[in-house]
This record gives sequence, C-alpha cells and structure tokens, in this order.
Amino acid sequence: VLDPILLDAARRAGAEVHEGVRVVDLARDRRGRVAGVVVLGAGGQRRTLYARLVVGADGLNSVVAQRLGLARRWPWPRRLALVAHFRDVEGITEFGEMHVARDGYVGLADVGGGLVNVSAVFPQEAGRAIAADPAAFFEGWLARQPQLAPRFAGARRVEAVRAVGPFASHARRSWAPGALLVGDAADFFDPFTGEGIYTALRGGELAALHARAALDATTTGAADAALAAYHRARRREFGGKWVVERVIAVVIAKAPLINRAARCCEAHPDMADLLVGVAGDFVPPRRVMRPSFLLTLFARPLPAARAAGPA
Repeated sequence: VLDPILLDAARRAGAEVHEGVRVVDLARDRRGRVAGVVVLGAGGQRRTLYARLVVGADGLNSVVAQRLGLARRWPWPRRLALVAHFRDVEGITEFGEMHVARDGYVGLADVGGGLVNVSAVFPQEAGRAIAADPAAFFEGWLARQPQLAPRFAGARRVEAVRAVGPFASHARRSWAPGALLVGDAADFFDPFTGEGIYTALRGGELAALHARAALDATTTGAADAALAAYHRARRREFGGKWVVERVIAVVIAKAPLINRAARCCEAHPDMADLLVGVAGDFVPPRRVMRPSFLLTLFARPLPAARAAGPA
C-alpha cells in the first residue's frame, strides 16, 4: 500500500519514473566523481543516465554502495529472513507479536484485508537447508513451534516465500563525491525491532535537506561538505537506536538473557512500554541505555513467578 503512494507522490512532484530497469553500475567523470548510473533495460540494453547527484536508495544489497566501495558486513550476527503473507491464522489481533525460539524468531502482524505478514529470521547456518526448499523449511519451522502450530494448522500461505539477507550490512559512510546513500542501503542490522519504515522515511527527509544543499553549492568542495553533513546528521539521528539494536541482538541470541528480559518486562510493565517506545521510534534510545534500566533488566532480583492458572 505504501509503495505506490510514495511512487505516485514522486511522479506528482515531477520525478521521471523508469520501470523495468535496474542499476548495474555508476558513471563517473574524469575526476572520479559520480556522474550518473548505468542501467539495464528489460531487453538487455545498457544506457547511462547522467545526474548531478545520485541517491542510492536500493536496499540491503545496494548496488550503489557496492560500486562506491562503501558496503561492509558486520561479522555478527549473520542472519537471514523468510517472509510471506498468510490467511486464516488463528488468534491474530491488532497487536504485533514476536516469538523467540533457540533457532530463530518470527514476527506476526495483521496488515489488513485478512492478511497476516509472517517474517521469520534464522541464523545464516540454516541457509543451505533454506535454499533447498524455502517454503518447506518455513512451514516446517512454524509447525515445530508448539505455541504457533495450532494457530497455523488451518492457515493458507497466499504467496511465494521470499528470502532476504544476509543481514548486518552497513556502509563505511553514507556519501561519496556525487552520491549519497539512504535507508537500508546505508545501514541495516537486524529487523527484530521492526523500525525500517521510520528509518527510511526520516532518512529520506535528511537526505532531501542535504541533497538540496549539495545541489545549490557553487563548488564541488561545498557540495561534498553538504554530503558530509548528511552523514553526521544520520549518526546523530540513528546512532542511539543502532546501539539498542546491537544490545537486543545479543539478548535474543542467548536464551537465558531473553528469558530474563521477558520476565523482567512482565514484572515491570513500565519498562516494557519504554522498550516498545524505543522500538517504535517515539521514545529516545537513551531512556533504555541508562545504567539503572539495564541493571533492572539483567541483574536485580525479580519478584517470584506467579502461579500458572488452569489450562
């Protein structure tokens, strides 16, 4: 739903949209500055589109970032995801759900029209088994989760399973002379907190501001200074969230830590609210990076567990 809204808005604003083509390389001028992109059309023909500024908004495995020599992989965590829409999943409400197992985790979210988005993330070591038959691996894993199997027993997958990854990708910096990176092309870590759309939209606002300054510059030095300022603005905007993402990645990788965090959030709903607020990008990350918060989450004694009710 969101994608065509954004595309139509771009058209109305004056963008010339080329569909059915993909960027395969960058064009450069005699000084080595980026001067456009080389695209491959549906018929296999190559052509060059020249531009004063190239914005690489081409996602996790960004061609622009790779051609700029800026793409890097974090050594950990190496994960990949399987994603599909299902119908008739039992017990879906307006709340999103996260289910963490020792060999992966899965998010469930109602996306309207009776569809449920099911996104499961696995260690990269599962890649060979996934490659053999992504749908069979995905559905088999869901069937082995005791809390999910009954809810998916009558569910129908309504599209092909898509594989995404590997994760933990980032650019050494988010600009080069004549180009900048935005969204997942600039930084992608782990989707557990589900913050991608906010990061993309807010990053787009920052990119627009500094791109305009670069285009208005009267010298290449001033243009590069505007793009360097964009990189610093991204770090100020998202740096705290990146730290929180990495802490969460450690927690969900260790069963004792995630179990302790879950029990703490049950005992302290206010802490759970703060974590959700940070994940939803409406609470500053510093609120959960305070020593008092982390001590309560991982070290201080918890109240005795409540007795379970009747089955």
